[in-house]
Amino acid sequence: MLSKEQNETLTKVGPGTPTGEMLRRYWFPIGSVSELEEKPTKKVRLLGEDLVLYKDRNGGFGLVQEKCPHRGVSLVYGIPEKDGIRCQYHGWCFNKEGQCTEQPNEPAESTFKNRIKTKAYPVEALGGLLFSYLGPSPAPLLPKYDLFVRDDVIRTIGYAVIPCNFFQIMENSLDPVHLEWLHGRYFEHIFEQQKRDVGDWYISKHHEKIAFDLFEHGIIKRRLLEGQSEDCDGWKIGHPVIFPNMLRVGDGAIHSFQIRVPMDDTHTYHIWYSCFVPEKDVEIPKDYPITYWEAPIKNEKGELVTDYIDGQDAMAWITQGEIADRTEEKLGTSDKGIIMYRQLCMKQIKKVEKGEDPMNVFRDQAANEKIELPQESDIFMEGPMLFKVAKEWNTRYAPNIEEILDILKKKKTGANIN
Repeated sequence: MLSKEQNETLTKVGPGTPTGEMLRRYWFPIGSVSELEEKPTKKVRLLGEDLVLYKDRNGGFGLVQEKCPHRGVSLVYGIPEKDGIRCQYHGWCFNKEGQCTEQPNEPAESTFKNRIKTKAYPVEALGGLLFSYLGPSPAPLLPKYDLFVRDDVIRTIGYAVIPCNFFQIMENSLDPVHLEWLHGRYFEHIFEQQKRDVGDWYISKHHEKIAFDLFEHGIIKRRLLEGQSEDCDGWKIGHPVIFPNMLRVGDGAIHSFQIRVPMDDTHTYHIWYSCFVPEKDVEIPKDYPITYWEAPIKNEKGELVTDYIDGQDAMAWITQGEIADRTEEKLGTSDKGIIMYRQLCMKQIKKVEKGEDPMNVFRDQAANEKIELPQESDIFMEGPMLFKVAKEWNTRYAPNIEEILDILKKKKTGANIN
């Protein structure tokens, strides 16, 4: 149980808040490269700020505050230029640093433009995503985690705006035993309601042991399921929760990041970044497009969709409320990972308050060439169930999942376990 003050400390993400200031030391994905090909501007809300992401006419990217400092109109409708964005209302132009470079209707000799700046933040592309950094200079390096830089995979990027605080989503990733219930017994219940054959639904196996280890990038989550030996990867290796806002999961055929981007205190831009690995000697088509798609959270009736794993997680996150009330919770022994994550957050907040970098901030180029993360392999998939589910409910996993699975030559595929 937390006090009201502790809960507010961990969940408020706006400027000037303890967690908000800590989070501003990290890069966050704010969109995909592909989505700006059709429309060169996108409204972004990040850490309590309203911003506009844009692609300029030279192919570069920028991020500025949404409201033009002249008369306050939205730059979502702005005009991209060679090095910046121009306000559609009166033509004021701003470069990537936020400096006003043109005011077409001011006198030619005027220096007024030199005194006008708007908020602007750096943007970098990596692995099909666009990232931005809202913190103090100098900006750290954008971390090159392994899945972002692999060249032997087919990628898909799923996203959804989740109407709740990012912190309860992250706590879900430090809660191993929900696997056997939310994604096991509850899934069996869904199959029963839909009159589907559940078959040998492996996720329902009971947890014999769980453990958590701090490591240089966050927390390793380990589990031992009923019938498994302590020599199995799930217990010896586990999979990481990457501080402050990512989960890495997968098996031999599919590896994923789940990235939780705090838009504000009550909304999270959630990304499912999946990498499909072909079997040996299977050639990936050159320039295969990275699919960017919206994950279904609600159906046409406005009900939460719970017939796939990520939808089940979203249901659990959302139904806790916009900000979970941790003053009323009753934690048990299986919640020790959640407690560890909270303690880790408080420790990093204090480091930032002392003027130090929090953990997992990179400034050494040599150490950032490719950051390999520990990951268990082929632990959960003992049958074809997830492949069957992905084929039957293809739009739950990506619009082109059938085509991807065909490319993989129907290699057995694993779950987006969390």
